[in-house]
Amino acid sequence: MSSAFPEIYLVRHGETEWSLSGRHTGRSDIPLTGNGEAAASKLADRLSGLSCSAVWSSPSARARKTCALAGFGSGAVIRDDLAEWDYGAYEGVTTKAILAERPGWQLFRDGCPHGETAADVGARADAIIHALREAAAPILVFSSSHFLRVLAARWLGLPPEGGAHFVLDTASISVLGYEHDLTEPVIRRWNQR
Repeated sequence: MSSAFPEIYLVRHGETEWSLSGRHTGRSDIPLTGNGEAAASKLADRLSGLSCSAVWSSPSARARKTCALAGFGSGAVIRDDLAEWDYGAYEGVTTKAILAERPGWQLFRDGCPHGETAADVGARADAIIHALREAAAPILVFSSSHFLRVLAARWLGLPPEGGAHFVLDTASISVLGYEHDLTEPVIRRWNQR
């Protein structure tokens, strides 16, 4: 399906050792694994022919490397608001380990001590959405899972906590857009691998 309205392409970075092991990777710069680099390189074919007015990337090395391997690095604009969730005290820790210390914890509901809440991430997502809608053009975005999930929720007008209902694999492509007019934001495709 193509659309007469601008589409926003979201790309989650390739695999890292921490994404593979389930460790929360917010602000740590963990490099792509060999598999992550291979998957990022394959994005070039998957995004071939895409015409975007801009390419935006998270400041993380993993997002920038994915962007470059996909063939879009030279024109990418780094946007700090695209950074992954700041996990604070939970940086580098698995959900299983967190739950052992804090039964019932949920990232999107409870946030992270010394890190961000869903509302904090939602405010950054809202700033990105404002810029996307002002651009009114197709834009390619490279970032990380939890931030992109909150971005999708906010795109639809859901609270930031709504990002809990979306899952993103590494090196996946998703597309935000509109249905009948610019007042009807939708998810046109999600988590394509």
